[in-house]
Amino acid sequence: MKKIRIGTRKSRLAVIQAETVAKYINLNCEGYEAELVKVVTTGDQILSKKLDEIGEKGLFVKELDLALKNGVTDLSVHSLKDMPMDVPAELPIIGFSSREDARDVLVLPEGVAEYDGRAPVGCSSNRRILQLQDIYPGVEIKNMRGNVLTRLEKLDRGECGALVLAAAGLKRLGLKERISRYFQTDEMIPAAGQGILGIQGRSDRDYGFLQDFFDREAGDCALCERAFMTYLNGGCSVPIGVYAEIVDEERMEVRGLYYDETTGTSRRMQMTGSRSSAAALGTKLAKKLKEEGI
Repeated sequence: MKKIRIGTRKSRLAVIQAETVAKYINLNCEGYEAELVKVVTTGDQILSKKLDEIGEKGLFVKELDLALKNGVTDLSVHSLKDMPMDVPAELPIIGFSSREDARDVLVLPEGVAEYDGRAPVGCSSNRRILQLQDIYPGVEIKNMRGNVLTRLEKLDRGECGALVLAAAGLKRLGLKERISRYFQTDEMIPAAGQGILGIQGRSDRDYGFLQDFFDREAGDCALCERAFMTYLNGGCSVPIGVYAEIVDEERMEVRGLYYDETTGTSRRMQMTGSRSSAAALGTKLAKKLKEEGI
């Protein structure tokens, strides 16, 4: 029996996500046995600042990359939206999971039925903040970091009046009932890769046993969205959003949000193109959005 050690962050959500891969291996890959290796990342340790104030990319993957590179683990499971656009050649993304609900959502304190727009919204994402200000003009934002369960605890004890979270995380945690409002992807464009798991391995290893786990549709969307972000040099601190979806076997549509730091304005645009050129489509949209303000 060949043991596959899966690196994951320690949060409950990260563990649940890694367990989906481990369960697949244990049930479907004869001759392989999976176990989890839990790692604390820099992003999990520094919770008092917004991500853009910490000043480095890869806050949630650096320690996992080191474990993978040094042979402590055999693969890593990430929320794709947390992965930097620059991935080391020796530690490639080997595949993508199917996509869970990619939308952002509003979550209210237990027992509260409707957000009145007066209490601050807990949020640390500049992408979400930019779009929230259009949806709720004049809204007060309160920096709120920590894992999903920690943020929910802060919400329920009154530290803010609402939270903006990813639907995917709440659903994977079995907390769908906490969702008060879904923001549609045309009113709050998600982060690149939101709802998708990125599986990372080593370039010198064969991961053929996972091929049936990987999802082609999610993979095409991921390639498109990450190409968009790469062109714009986007990271956690930049208010940029992108969401691709499959139209049919041949075509896909991508919608992007770009914030121009020079002018302080934001722009949105969407395009339809070929799935066979997913990355090129993402780059094309990013280029057009950026050049529109020139």
